[in-house]
Order: sequence, then structure tokens, then C-alpha cells
Amino acid sequence: MKSWRAALAVYRDRRMLAILFMGFSSGLPYLLVYGTLSYWLRKNGVSRSDIGYFALVGISYSFKFVWSPLIDRLRIPVLTRRLGQRRSWALAIQLALMVAIYALGSTDPKMSLLSTALFAATVAFLSASQDIVIDAYRIELLREEEQGAGAAVTQWGYRLGTLAGSAGAFDIAEFGGWHLAYTVMALLMIVGIVAVLLTREPTVRPAVLRPEPLAATRGESLSLWVRGAVIEPFLDFMRRRAWLAILVLIVLYKLGEAFAASMSGTLYQELGFVEWEVGNIGKMVGLIASITGVGVGGLMVARFGLFRALLFAGTLQMLGNLLYVALVLAGHNDVLLGASIFGENFTGAMASAAFVAYLSSLCSPGFTATQYALYSSLAAVPARFLSAPSGWLVDRIDWIPFFLVATLACVPSLLLLWWMGRRGDIDASPARAIAE
Repeated sequence: MKSWRAALAVYRDRRMLAILFMGFSSGLPYLLVYGTLSYWLRKNGVSRSDIGYFALVGISYSFKFVWSPLIDRLRIPVLTRRLGQRRSWALAIQLALMVAIYALGSTDPKMSLLSTALFAATVAFLSASQDIVIDAYRIELLREEEQGAGAAVTQWGYRLGTLAGSAGAFDIAEFGGWHLAYTVMALLMIVGIVAVLLTREPTVRPAVLRPEPLAATRGESLSLWVRGAVIEPFLDFMRRRAWLAILVLIVLYKLGEAFAASMSGTLYQELGFVEWEVGNIGKMVGLIASITGVGVGGLMVARFGLFRALLFAGTLQMLGNLLYVALVLAGHNDVLLGASIFGENFTGAMASAAFVAYLSSLCSPGFTATQYALYSSLAAVPARFLSAPSGWLVDRIDWIPFFLVATLACVPSLLLLWWMGRRGDIDASPARAIAE
């Protein structure tokens, strides 16, 4: 067990600043196709059931492992030679994402809900693709003992990005409309672009580059390239002890939080909160809660290990859903709105920091992008598929029973986590887990 001073020392590394900015770029688009979008849609008279099914526009987050081998191995002409594998892909995707976010904000849900859905799906696809390369970038840039701190810093950036995409967008929309809000969000992608341009390409030992990008063009057969890029990362994971339990835990850990958060914007709107209230309370309270929660989560991983951090943060994350119940009972109450936003951001950020550190620990050298894309895709399943009928469920059982169901949905993951921790399956390194 490390001392507190040793746990804090790694944050002084300048690479952490680049990871912070990349995390911001990763988090910015997320709520633009999720909670922020749901408020905008409800404001335009879209039904709660349709808003719930809008969660499906982000299906890319659940299937990004499908095209992750291409980002892991495929070269982009000219760019890859000049910038490197990770930097070239990051830059190309971020530029496309700027255009897509602007296009989404230019649609009118009243006139064509389909156009809004199509551009939202495009933003989600590019955002998921950006996550693939940024996650691999972070894991390869840091040593194994730095991954916990890296997870915390990337979550700091991610939370700042989601706050910009929620509280920042609400503030701008209040005074200039939603088109201006999405235009500014598109311009904020420059933060990630600058971070990529000013950061070196990660150095991966030649021994783990098997095969190299586009190795088939160098004499290696296409079938061997496909095996090394697509099949081997999954076979490597399936050699682990308790690999099936790991997959189930990844899917379930954020289920309850995602289920409740999917309808938070709609709840705020129906309780009579306007953009200014949600934006400013979210900006002030949410920022403090997120930064604090991520810091606590990262320090807990470094100080106490993954198992204890995941269990404690997951329990608080479950209890945080009950704050929505208190808000429903209070009605239009700014104090309870602040408490709800604080609880959601603090517990969610703490759990996310521990969870990202856990997912990073599962990656084997040489398969970073593909394996992490698989894990994070599975983690996105609750937010996309299982949250899709949330609006339908609210229509039938109302708000308080809905949030109680979301709270109970956290219990299976905590029980599974406890069982795996008792068996020693959580803190093991990839090599040790495979050997055992």
C-alpha cells in the first residue's frame, strides 16, 4: 500500500496535462447526444418515449470494438508518416467531429427529427472513434504504475468536457439559442487538437507491435494481419481466469447510474427548471463535485487498490440515485437541484476514475486500442440499449418508482464485484491473470 505522498507525486508529470486536455476533448461530445440533447428535444415538444429511444443514436459507443483494429493498425496516407499512428488518427477524427457537431446544432427537431437523429448518430460515431485512439494514446503514454493517476486525470478532463457540453451549452442556449451553443461546442474541439499536436507519439516496444500497421503490404499475408489485428486481442483476453465474470462486471457496473442519468434532463425540464438554472447550478456545483470525485477515486486506487476503490465508489454511486427521488418530492427547488447534480457528479466521477483504471489494467501490451475499445464498448451498453426504454418506463410507473428501479439496478454489479474481489480477480495484472 503506497503512502499518500507517493500516490500524489505522479500528478506533477507534464504528460498528465496533455491527458487532461485529451480527456476534455473526449467528454465534450458525449452529452451533446445524450442529456443536453434530451433537454433540447423536450423543449421542442418531442415526446418522452421518443427521447428515450434517442439513446440508440449512440449505438456506436457499444460497438466501437468492431472498427478499433483499423484504428489500431491502419495507416492514414501522409498523416501517419508525419505524425505517427495515434496522433494522425486523433487529429483526423477531431477535425471531422468539429464539423459534425456544428451540423447537429444546425438541425431543427420540429421540422425534421430524422435529420437531428442522423447527425446525432454521426457525432456519436466520431466521438466513439476518438475515444478509441485517445484511450490507447493514454495507456501507451504511461507506465503501468502511472495508469491509476492517468485514469483520474483523463476523468478530470472528461468531466470538464461533459460540463462544457451540458452546463456550458445550457448557458449559451439561454442567451443565444441552441444553434450557437452547438457551434461553440464544435469550436471547443480545438482543445483536443492542440493537445495532440503538442504531445509526442507514444513509444511502444517493437516486441509488442505484432503485426505492425499494414504489415500485409510488407509481405505478410492478409490472413495473418487479420489474425494479429482482430483475433489475437480477443483470444488474449479469453485466456484470463474469470474472463466471463469480467465481461459481466463491465456491463453492469455503470448500469444504475446510466439508467437514471438518461432521463435527468427531461426530469429537470418537467419540474420547471429553465436553461439558466440547470446551466449555472450544473456549472458551479457539478464542476466542484466532478473534480473532487475524480481526485478521490484516483487516490483511492493508488492508496487502497482497485477492488476497494471500485466497491466503495460503486456503493456511493448507487446511493446517489436516491437524490433524484428527493428532488421529485421537493419539486422546483434549487437547493435539491444542486444536491442532485452534486451527488450525480461526485459519485459518478469517483466510480468512473476507479473503473477507467480497472479497464486500463485489463489491457495487454500490443492490443491496447482494440482491447480497451471492447471493454469501454461493453461499459456503454447500459447507457445505450438498457436505457432506451427509460422514457417508456417513466410514462408507466412515474418518476419515483423509476429512480428506485435505477438504484436497485446497481446491486448485481456490487455483489459480483465482491465475489471477484474475494477470489483475487480484481487487482491482478494481465500477465498474472493469464498465468493463473
